[in-house]
Formats: sequence, structure tokens, C-alpha cells
Amino acid sequence: MNRIDRLTAILIQLQSQRITRAQDIANRFAISLRTVYRDIRALEEAGVPIGSEAGVGYFLADGYRLPPIQFTPEEARALLIAGKFASQFTDVSVQKQHENALYKIKAVLKEEHQEMLDDLESKVTVLNPPNRNTETEMSPTDVHLEKIQQALLNREVVEMDYFSPGSGQFTRRGIEPIGMVYYGDAWHIIAHCQLRQDYRDFRLDRMSKLDITGQRYHLRDRLSLEQYLNRQSQTTDAVLTKIHFHSSVLRFIEQDRYRYGFMQEKTTDDGAENWFLVTEIEYFARWLLMYSTGVTVISPDHLRYTMQKLAQELIQHYSG
Repeated sequence: MNRIDRLTAILIQLQSQRITRAQDIANRFAISLRTVYRDIRALEEAGVPIGSEAGVGYFLADGYRLPPIQFTPEEARALLIAGKFASQFTDVSVQKQHENALYKIKAVLKEEHQEMLDDLESKVTVLNPPNRNTETEMSPTDVHLEKIQQALLNREVVEMDYFSPGSGQFTRRGIEPIGMVYYGDAWHIIAHCQLRQDYRDFRLDRMSKLDITGQRYHLRDRLSLEQYLNRQSQTTDAVLTKIHFHSSVLRFIEQDRYRYGFMQEKTTDDGAENWFLVTEIEYFARWLLMYSTGVTVISPDHLRYTMQKLAQELIQHYSG
């Protein structure tokens, strides 16, 4: 990326957030902090009103906005691909909004780029994941993602009928959502259950007659999603593990990781940090060992020691 394109991209990044850290800019473009400071100074000299908070980050002055920005063909193609996944892993509320957004994007593209998208759309598909939503008769095309997002953002209590596979019945629940997680081929909502007076993991495709009550709750009274996951790793047999995979091995783990309790991914400069809920540490460690130096165990220490033990056994086996 040349400097002009980078300056434009930095300006878009500043406009997309209330405040942006210099380190975040450096990470995104793989540049040094010194280069970030020079780029910010260049934007200021060009007349862009950039403010800063010491030790926090940069922000654009109130009222300053870029004119409408043209999407590149590559960006439009990326959104089309994302839409293919949305069609299988989200519900109709998200699918419809993504479809509307893609129409708006196509409307401002050049004619040859519109034709390129139409051609690509017919050549890309995502097959429906097998064995989904077998517990109930509820449609997998409507798992309330739009309502759950609204409840999370507004911190509102949700009331719904929840299906229990054990009893085969629905019970009416009031819940206070703290986060959404996709794992095990289903969306899950982590929430404080008013009926049980404790935190619970609810599958969205087991919910029926879901309503946003308008009743608010305070985040200070509730765990964050990360705090909940850490607590679960301490109170159940499952252990929350954090693994960094180097970019050179990412393509090899994309499918297998779902068999090992994969929960979420955070992109890094040289790969991605993956979270897993693991019940068999040694079994998990033997899988990681396949990827050699492409894997770094972030936590827990017990997994790191297990990896060291297995590696030492390999050395002894093949030495002499």
C-alpha cells in the first residue's frame, strides 16, 4: 500500500471510531509508531482536524466527515463472500440486512464491476452445515439474531420460551444477555437467567416467542463475556484455552478446530488467537503438536507443560 492510500485508510479508520489508538493503526498497517505519528502529522498539515488524548489515542473533531467513499472491487467481493456465509450461519434478519447493504454497494460500482460481482455470485456457495437444529421443530432461518443484538446493545431484558431437550418442554424465561458466541454449529446467548438466578448458556435455535421487554439492567452488576468464560473454565471440567496460530498454519486448522471446542478468534499481526473450551488437555495437546512452531500456547500453563512433555517424548523416541 502506498502512502496516499494508507493516509486515506487511516482517515477512514479515525472516522469509524470515537477514539483510535496509535498502536491499533500501527498493527493494522504493519508500520512503526514513528510512522503513525508522521502520518497523523501529514493529515493535520493537510487540514484534517485531528484531536488527541494523552495516553489514549486520536479522534476527529465533531462535525468533520469524509464525503461518501467508493468501495473497491476487492472490498465488494469480500462482502459478497461474507454474505454467502451469512446465508448459512445467521438468520433471515441478518441475511436481509446484508442483502440490502450489498445492493447499495453494487449501485455505486462501475458497470463492469457490477457484472463481475454478478458473475462471481453464481460461482461461489457455502453448503448448509449438516445436523443443525435437530432438537426442535423450530426453523433454523429465524434464530432472533436481530433482537438479541438489540438487547445486547441496549442492555434490555429478554423474555422467551426456552426448549429443554431433557424435559422436552418449553419454560418461560427472563434473561439479561451479556454476549453471543457461535460454537457447535449453533449461536448461543450467554445471559443471567432471572429464573435460575445464575448465568446460563442458551442456544438461540431453542428459543421461541422472544420479546424485548424494555426493562434495563446494569452491566456493573453482571459479568463480561470474557469473565464468564474464564469462570466456566474454573468451575467445570472444560478449560478455557487461548492459542496463537501463526499465519502459516491457519489454513490447516480452520475445519479441525471445531472438533476441539473452538469458540472465537481474534486476528493478530502474524496470525490469529483462538479460544477453545477443552475437556481433554492431553488429547488437545496432541492435536496442537501437529503444527510444531506454528503454535504458541498463551494459556493455561498446564497445557504448555503438557506440550513440553510430549515434545520431549518425541525427542527421546527419535534420538540415538
